[in-house]
Amino acid sequence: MTLLVIGIDAATWKIIEPNLYKLGNIRKLMDEGKYKTLPSDKRPISASAWCSIFSGKLPEEHENTDFVIDGELQTREKIKVDFIWDVLDRKGYDVKALNIPFVIPPYNFNCAFEPVGYGLPETPEEWEEELNKVTEKSLDILSKKPDLLCVAYTLLDRVQHFHWGEDVVVNWYEKVDKAVGNLIPYGDKIIILSDHGFCNREEAEVQTLPEKTPRGEIKGDHHRDGILITKNIGFEINSLQDVYFAIKKEI
Repeated sequence: MTLLVIGIDAATWKIIEPNLYKLGNIRKLMDEGKYKTLPSDKRPISASAWCSIFSGKLPEEHENTDFVIDGELQTREKIKVDFIWDVLDRKGYDVKALNIPFVIPPYNFNCAFEPVGYGLPETPEEWEEELNKVTEKSLDILSKKPDLLCVAYTLLDRVQHFHWGEDVVVNWYEKVDKAVGNLIPYGDKIIILSDHGFCNREEAEVQTLPEKTPRGEIKGDHHRDGILITKNIGFEINSLQDVYFAIKKEI
């Protein structure tokens, strides 16, 4: 039995719901399983959210509130909590974590992986490269039937920062949907989620990037409402922290 957790950084129902006719794999999984809005914490920051998801801790407990704290880049060693893969690995389960962006570069557990663009892919070429590399590595891991694979795609966050409101955003959702479709046949139990949603920069509760960057104008930013889709998961997930306990219960 393999429990497959797929994180899609910044995925939002605002794009998914009106385009389900283009997102066949996500639509099929929604039809077969359950889905809802998964609210992030008060400050929808990726570093904090992914840490809460996989540690089961509130931000004030894990204290990983951003990628840079007091002028220093956060590392796994500075975060004084156990993650679900630490707990299950000690119990003898075959557990892998791939490209999880609660730190920069994204974190890997029990597998070697070189992230694209230091985990911050900025160009269409890098977005495509991340999509392909993460998918290929995931398929290699899944072919060996691990007990748990937690994997994350970060590219939609970058795409939406630069292109929110443009048709190209939907094109990248279609690419992610295709990648997800390659992975889900290997999961006996499946959780797909985002750390936060997305919206116009002016409507965002936090501005995570300056309005102007060397790569161009920032058009979108983080919204609290993320996505959750599950299949064959009995544990009720209502918060980011619940994902940790769902994995622990379902493994």
